[in-house]
Amino acid sequence: MIRNAPPLVLLPAMGCDGQLWARQIVDLSEITHPMLGDLTVDDTLEAMAARVLAHAPPRFAVAGVSLGGYVALEVIRQAPERVQRVALFGTRASMQMRPRTVAEQGLLATAPHADPTLTPIVSGPVQTMAERVGGAVFERQQRAMLTRPDISSAIGAVCVPTLVAVGDRDRICLPDDARALALRITGARFHEIRNCGHLSPLERPGEVTELLRDWVQS
Repeated sequence: MIRNAPPLVLLPAMGCDGQLWARQIVDLSEITHPMLGDLTVDDTLEAMAARVLAHAPPRFAVAGVSLGGYVALEVIRQAPERVQRVALFGTRASMQMRPRTVAEQGLLATAPHADPTLTPIVSGPVQTMAERVGGAVFERQQRAMLTRPDISSAIGAVCVPTLVAVGDRDRICLPDDARALALRITGARFHEIRNCGHLSPLERPGEVTELLRDWVQS
């Protein structure tokens, strides 16, 4: 591990667990100290962020996918002095909420069937994670998303090195949605991941690892 490298708090998407970040946890362990935030207990973004802060080191980097991205922004809103940098994957700048059910979330989480090579790679692990996480947790997370407060103040609080990334085939957070978020954060780097749906750390683990490596070491 690089000396003085910041701890890295990883926040999963709705209905996902640590398997979403499995490759990054292994590949980035030489340059940072990865740890997983718990988004399974609470039913508001504010409470989720407070729980992350309660278990995180005094200073840390944070990366989140979708729900995890919104929690990361709320973490910054609550304690901007503790966050050293932030990476947001599949995170929108607006309040619109597309998926409404577990079935819709699972369908939209994967890239379109035009690229069938993604199906065996992604659909199995996504289903396994959803079963482990369970319906009760998904309902809490869904409530948190449906009742989330306006995120304008959270976006405005970001003044650290920021990476915003999105899959070019993401149907939950369209590339234009993520690009709009990047444009609202001064100095944010935007990256579009090719042939990728909503869960980029799982679908394109190597590319996401390299993006995070550059982001951590910048």
